[in-house]
Amino acid sequence: MDDNVSELDQLQTAYKAAVEEWIAAIKREEALASVNHTIAEVDKWEGAHFAEDEIRGKVKAAKKDYEDALRRKFFDF
Repeated sequence: MDDNVSELDQLQTAYKAAVEEWIAAIKREEALASVNHTIAEVDKWEGAHFAEDEIRGKVKAAKKDYEDALRRKFFDF
């Protein structure tokens, strides 16, 4: 039982950390979208979007792992 709770704690922590990373990426993209743009800034803004999208994928994967573990705990599948 303790191993199961420990695993859930780890998965929840990983999910929360990924969400915080995602929030930071969204804020970086927002900051770049809120200024006058030169071509270089547009490139940075586009790069920030790609980084945000990549981190969003990590969040979705971490969420799935955590949800799957909860299903195993509560529904045994």
